[in-house]
Amino acid sequence: MAVALAVWTAGGSAASRTFSLADVLSPAYPSGLVAAKSVDRIAWISNDRGARNVWTAAAPDFRPVNLTGFGRDEVFEIDEVFLTDDGRTAVFIKGGTPNAAGWVTNSDSDPDGREQAVWAVRTDGGRPWKVAVGSDPVLAPDGLSALLPKDGLLYRIPLTPRRDSGQVPAPELLFRAGGRNGSPRWSPDGTRIAFVSNREDHNLIGVFDIARRKITWIAPSVDRDSDPRWSADGTRIAFVRRPGLAFDADAASQFRARGPADLAIWVAEAATGRARELWRTPKESPRFHAFRNFELATNDRILFTAEREEWNHVFSMPSTGGSPEDITPGEAFVEHLGLSSDGATLYFSSNLGDLHGRQIWKVGTAGGKALQLTKGEAIGTLPVALASGNRAVFLYATAVHPTSVAMVPTAGGKVEVVAPLELPVEFPLKELVTPRLVIVKAADGLEVPCQLFLPKGAKAGDKLPAVVYTHGGPIRQMLLGWHYMEFYSEAYGINQYFASRGYVVISINYRSGIGYGRSFREAPNCGLEGAAEYQDVLAGVDYLQSRPEVDPERIGAWGLSYGGLLTAMGLARNSDIFKVGVDMAGVHDWSQMRWTRFDEPRRKVARESSPVASVATWTSPVLFIHGDDDRNVPFQQTTDIVQKLRAKGNVHVELMIAPDEPHEFLLHANRMEAYERTFEFIDRHIGKKK
Repeated sequence: MAVALAVWTAGGSAASRTFSLADVLSPAYPSGLVAAKSVDRIAWISNDRGARNVWTAAAPDFRPVNLTGFGRDEVFEIDEVFLTDDGRTAVFIKGGTPNAAGWVTNSDSDPDGREQAVWAVRTDGGRPWKVAVGSDPVLAPDGLSALLPKDGLLYRIPLTPRRDSGQVPAPELLFRAGGRNGSPRWSPDGTRIAFVSNREDHNLIGVFDIARRKITWIAPSVDRDSDPRWSADGTRIAFVRRPGLAFDADAASQFRARGPADLAIWVAEAATGRARELWRTPKESPRFHAFRNFELATNDRILFTAEREEWNHVFSMPSTGGSPEDITPGEAFVEHLGLSSDGATLYFSSNLGDLHGRQIWKVGTAGGKALQLTKGEAIGTLPVALASGNRAVFLYATAVHPTSVAMVPTAGGKVEVVAPLELPVEFPLKELVTPRLVIVKAADGLEVPCQLFLPKGAKAGDKLPAVVYTHGGPIRQMLLGWHYMEFYSEAYGINQYFASRGYVVISINYRSGIGYGRSFREAPNCGLEGAAEYQDVLAGVDYLQSRPEVDPERIGAWGLSYGGLLTAMGLARNSDIFKVGVDMAGVHDWSQMRWTRFDEPRRKVARESSPVASVATWTSPVLFIHGDDDRNVPFQQTTDIVQKLRAKGNVHVELMIAPDEPHEFLLHANRMEAYERTFEFIDRHIGKKK
């Protein structure tokens, strides 16, 4: 059953006690929250110290139930979970995404290798069974089958329970058509399938009639059509049309976040394929940027998110035509969306009223005044709506309460926790500190938000060591509490641990992150174009050094990915300030990233914007942590910088290399070793006054 926050229990007492990294990271982490369309049932993925499982809860008592029962010695990812409309079956993806060579993450180096497969389990009990090798299933309205896109073809797979989880029936190939076919959508009655056929320079949208075995092409053109969405009665399809590719065009550029969108919304008759344009993005200011999340709601409202000015908002328009209306106005951005089953209500997370946090809101999809459902210290994200419409379910956290599954009445009221009902006895709920918001000013005048963690009892004159933490991404934002993304929640816990051991910690939301508007996110000369964000790191350090509790000669840094890059940048450019650093999977030479294309002037700027350009002044000790199956940052970024530092001969370098681990480690033991070594390495070098 759900519990009110007031009776949520954890280990510890009012008296302060020492806790370990394992203690502060002990709670299970929830993700992938979904809700059934026809009944009040939810499901989510839980990672309990390496044991990844699918959980569910349902009305009336919402008692959490572990559906899969996998143990901590079973090493695999669970990437997504889905519920059939009737809530009777949960479908999930077991195993990580294959790389370009088809290799699935195999973090424990299993000699038999790993696979990515679709699995299912009944929500009323029973063993899970394997459905098919693959991913991205699209469940049929009746819950008896699913579509499976694979290698440019569309297959149908049954969701019938099986006792044997080994050999599985071969998927049924539905049809063959030119191009690479994917992004399928069932018609509401389950008799037809809308899909996108990628023909490289243009895309087509087709409708496949299963019984008649016929494909109807929807208004074929020279454009790149995408996002087919059915009307509730199954007679119409709304879709997005972007220009096709000329010989000198870059296909990816049309879908990038930067720059104004050049597209149109169309609606077609599903039976005939005849279509008409409803609306086109204007070419005059204000223009629409970052067009995403296109939907046709059950009540015939077309919805999408975009930035018409500074902020990402939700826009709504009738499917018969008209101009889009901003239904989430204000100087704030909308991040996560959840639509009610009748299409009349949109639930969303936003930082309206507090740019440094998140709250859950609701608004009618046809417009009207928005209602804030969570308030105060809550951090509310990733909302989903129950079928009954009486409650919204979301991820909840505060500065001290770790991320959990919770729900709130849609008319407003008290938040109730669904899971976990109790925190691990070792979790130090009462020993955690509440970080403070501080705003620092960079050298060019930009104001940069940060979170400051002060040890309990810290006072002027203590001369404590300090640590700078920078997040990855860079399209991320750290909050004044536990995070809604797993690694960043762990990073928050690590920063709490540093504070418990007498460190002052500053976590910097540097420019190019989210939460503070498009101008902040798309600030000029960042990254490979000039590393302007490093000014923000220096501003954070200046603030630390000005605090009376901090010893300005004992400052370290740590971070993962982009945070690893900025850690390395600090060590390379300013070893006089940063006396030690832990660089997890950082980029060290922008000019060598595989996805970048440069002419020679840009290549030079990219290299000068990288840590490698300042190796000559790097003298501080560094610990590099990297998995050699990293699909985000090439492992050679670490190989190269280590060779250069070894050649210098005056930099103390330590390594933690994890064979077969991805960007964020999968094995719990490897994660904990990485985090423990991070603290130990920094503490060894600056923990004691010299």
